[in-house]
Amino acid sequence: MSDTFVVIGGDAAGMSAASKAKREDPGLDVIVFEQGQWVSYAACGMPYYVKGEVNELENLVAMTPEQFREERDIDLRTGHEVVSIDPEGETVIVESDGEQFEQPYDDLLVGTGASANVPPFDGIGLDGVFTIHDMDEAGAIERYVTEQSPERAAIVGGGYVGVEMAEALSARGVDVALYEMLPHVLQPFGEPVAEIVEDHLRERDVDLRLDTAVSGFDGDGHVDRIALQDGEADPAEVVIVGVGVMPNVDLAEEAGIDLGSTGAIATDEYGRTSYENVYAAGDCAEARHVVTGEPDHVPLALTANRAGRAIGQTVTGSPTPTGDIAGTAIVKAFDLGAARTGVVDEERAREAGFEPVTVTITDESRADYYPGSEEIRITLVADRGSGRLLGGSVVGAEGAKRIDTVVMALHAGMTVTELQNADLAYAPPFSPVWDPVLTAAKVLQGQLE
Repeated sequence: MSDTFVVIGGDAAGMSAASKAKREDPGLDVIVFEQGQWVSYAACGMPYYVKGEVNELENLVAMTPEQFREERDIDLRTGHEVVSIDPEGETVIVESDGEQFEQPYDDLLVGTGASANVPPFDGIGLDGVFTIHDMDEAGAIERYVTEQSPERAAIVGGGYVGVEMAEALSARGVDVALYEMLPHVLQPFGEPVAEIVEDHLRERDVDLRLDTAVSGFDGDGHVDRIALQDGEADPAEVVIVGVGVMPNVDLAEEAGIDLGSTGAIATDEYGRTSYENVYAAGDCAEARHVVTGEPDHVPLALTANRAGRAIGQTVTGSPTPTGDIAGTAIVKAFDLGAARTGVVDEERAREAGFEPVTVTITDESRADYYPGSEEIRITLVADRGSGRLLGGSVVGAEGAKRIDTVVMALHAGMTVTELQNADLAYAPPFSPVWDPVLTAAKVLQGQLE
């Protein structure tokens, strides 16, 4: 009898693991249980579906369930919820159509993802109040905006989702107010990025309400007002709540699988949990941060796909590390791109044992005489004692993908001097002679000397 690899969750981590395991060992029985109907979809594309730049919701699906079953010979069962795990007995209990059954496994991957964080706001259940974390929610928002033609939207939260949805709803002709309880949007990106993004949001007629806490929503069945903690209220005919996500760990925790310091499932370098043949990956799991060396929880698509693929190799006999993370992220804010990686916040750097030094420079994205050049702002952070690069951010109308140069420097453990001496490409249509990343490194090196 062949071994059985059971996967809980049919999105990025789960289907990457299932596909890789089946490719490496075609004789392996690979069973995936997904409680919903959507699998292998691009959640990051959902705001652009609401905006209208993606014509069909189905366009966000990389592979359909039928393709996984027929083309990859994976036993994918949608509408099947795993309700308990018995790590000692190496079985899971699965529920479908009101009936339960037991499924044994030799190896198990917990890829239960994360859920939108929903604060206990008054009126959270009113029609017209949404989170956006899965395909059904994206579809519901698009239908609501199309059918109800709201004039004013309230977005709660100034993170990735809030900024992207501000752009999406503005493109649909809706007046947008964005409420953020902290002093800045895109908090993990740092103040130099936030200031530019905030100015640009205002230029695009987003009513930006910083340092403003929300208490709930009012309306008679349908939302028509957003209530603020200071007692004021503003009109709102559609509301998007985007205040982060929480890892789905209840199933693992109830099974006695250890959680880590972040609240996500603790894993080793191969994605193993506290049970040797139980793995975890994706938005429900921790990963090691390349700069601090400590466990971190950064729920992003590449992290999930990469870890799932590695686990698929490991369970078929080729132990493969899931890889460290740098917390790299990039977001489109109307005409701007904003990106960050590593440790940008000085307080966090000090907590990790570093003595941070930070510089921010503004440069041109191309040779200044070449048409199309745009201002770009770059922040770099380094450790004074070792000169090691710790992190950075980029914001501008073009060139935000320059963050990838900083990412590779972090993974290589480079010092600022080594980054400064990197032989980056130059031609006037693409960069000044000294790429802005190199210029930032030069300035930072001067501060370290």
